[in-house]
Amino acid sequence: MGHTVIFQPSGRRGEVEDGVTLLDAAHELGVDIEALCGSARVCGKCKVKLEEGFFEKFGIESKTDNLSKLLEEEKDFFSPEELADNYRLACCAYVHGNVLVFVPEESRGAKQVILELGRERAFDLNPLVANYYIELIPATLEDQTNDITRIKNELAAKYGLTADLAVDYPLLQTLPGTIRDAEWKVTVTVWDGKEIIKVSPGLKEDVYGLAIDVGTTTVAAYVCNLRTGAEVSKGSIMNPQVRYGEDVLSRITYAMMNDDGLSKMSGAIIEGINSLVDRLTEEAGIRPGDLVDMTLVFNTAMHHILLNIDPKYLGRAPFAPVISNSVDIKARDLGVKISHCAYVHCLPVEAGFVGPDNVSVLIAEEPYKQDKMILVIDIGTNGEIDFGNREKLFSTSCATGPALEGAQIKFGMRAAPSAVEGVIIDPETKEPKYKLIGQDKWWQEGDEPIARGICGSGIIDVIAEMFKSGVIQSSGRVNQKTGSSRVRKGADGKWEYVLCWAKDTAIGKDITVTQGDVRAVQLAKSALYVGAQYLMEKRGVDKPDSVTLAGAFGSYINKESAMVIGMFPDCDLENVQAVGNAAGDGAKLALLSKNKRDEAEKVARFVEFIETATEPDFQTRFADAMAFPHSKDPFPHIQHILDKIPK
Repeated sequence: MGHTVIFQPSGRRGEVEDGVTLLDAAHELGVDIEALCGSARVCGKCKVKLEEGFFEKFGIESKTDNLSKLLEEEKDFFSPEELADNYRLACCAYVHGNVLVFVPEESRGAKQVILELGRERAFDLNPLVANYYIELIPATLEDQTNDITRIKNELAAKYGLTADLAVDYPLLQTLPGTIRDAEWKVTVTVWDGKEIIKVSPGLKEDVYGLAIDVGTTTVAAYVCNLRTGAEVSKGSIMNPQVRYGEDVLSRITYAMMNDDGLSKMSGAIIEGINSLVDRLTEEAGIRPGDLVDMTLVFNTAMHHILLNIDPKYLGRAPFAPVISNSVDIKARDLGVKISHCAYVHCLPVEAGFVGPDNVSVLIAEEPYKQDKMILVIDIGTNGEIDFGNREKLFSTSCATGPALEGAQIKFGMRAAPSAVEGVIIDPETKEPKYKLIGQDKWWQEGDEPIARGICGSGIIDVIAEMFKSGVIQSSGRVNQKTGSSRVRKGADGKWEYVLCWAKDTAIGKDITVTQGDVRAVQLAKSALYVGAQYLMEKRGVDKPDSVTLAGAFGSYINKESAMVIGMFPDCDLENVQAVGNAAGDGAKLALLSKNKRDEAEKVARFVEFIETATEPDFQTRFADAMAFPHSKDPFPHIQHILDKIPK
């Protein structure tokens, strides 16, 4: 009897026989888990966490009873908190039912390549938080002015700040000792010219903040010096919430189906953010308490879940969010471990499924300041699209799903060393060449067999190349008459293309692209295309002047391959550009510039959201866009490529 095992955050899943260990299941499914002792149960490196609950998307109920009992030799490797949180050693846990397990970062054998690339952008440095150094006249019997009034008066006299500054209560508890130990010479940190949030001994010129882009799949963070505008450290993690679902709808469902689902997901992302805080401040040579401001961007569902706001109404028509305006929340109220009195600024929500992350992209790219018609596509598990110019700007959201990021693909994987990231297929022989992450050259026969799977950019490349070489037809169906041994029926009786033979892989299996994989990509690219098509129509134009691919993932996409499969409407490839993680860039701009925060509020109300799924001909257009590159629309800029496709 087989049981379904799902590993997150890799997204790998499959059926395994009853009684195998989670470590064996991981090896069988191509999930790389550290096991330095070779399953001797002595290294403790193969820690995993069982997630309990009903996961509607996968149709399974994961529970502790579906694994063998905790062994005595396991207990020594876990803290009491980990034991209470269903941690196990993968080499000791035997599978007796359906389970979903999360592999913590420290247990992952293949360290993921986190996509946090952005680009330099011009802006006016005008942070909301600033430091002010003052030297106070000590209190005496003759002058018993209270400490706070003494500070306010000096700030007003020296810097022109208002005399009625608010003071956060926790600050009062340590203030007397701080100023006296510092001999009345202190640096005062003020938020928005309105509130004193920190008092430090001596002169502190530099002031630091944190900008975070909470993506459905990836969380990218940037520590910046607010005085100079310089980025001093950056890093990323996989969003810990992927263990509860790979897309926003599955996470909303998890919150609805499990009483503690919302609190679990909120706690998971806060824990992830705190891990980033610790790591990045250490790299920057500062302490977590030195971070005195923070900006957050995310899609609307991630916004609600992180803030512990019930997201279920986002999943129901009319998909109304709880709040649209930006909000400022004390970091301590969220459990974020930066300066105790600091604020966390969440950018405004635009509409139901178009959140602060899209607003962040807009303030980074500024299409509302341009004359030309710009199409901006933020490619991710939840895709956002903007189109227009300074006169009018439209936006929409589309559920692309995680296929373009390597999930829902048989041998798909996140971006990590040994993942296929680029592919070329010979149109005559159907033989492939491929490039692996971490390798400088293209893999060739005789090289070390290290391929483990296919990441997002590789998925787009291989589908485009399969189409260009005639392995698949415009409809997406596998061409059964290629005459190549690489095109075959799989064990399930369905057609597939062998990209890497088992002898050339590190997993001992043929890495294939299946008919189901092709369909998953078709669904994702069709959603993006139709969304862009509707926005152009609403704006009264039939083509974009330029296409901007936002999202760090977009930086790695071969733009020709993306157009060949029809991810976006025809455009001169010279005018198609990838701009990196524009949402992360926007979060940094909002951290460093009060003007950008004000701009975000205006832009969120300026852009008009279009709900494309309710359009009467949506299904027809979606079906038309399933073809490569499209069943009807012309692509003159790549027609020379299409003309060479074998018939």
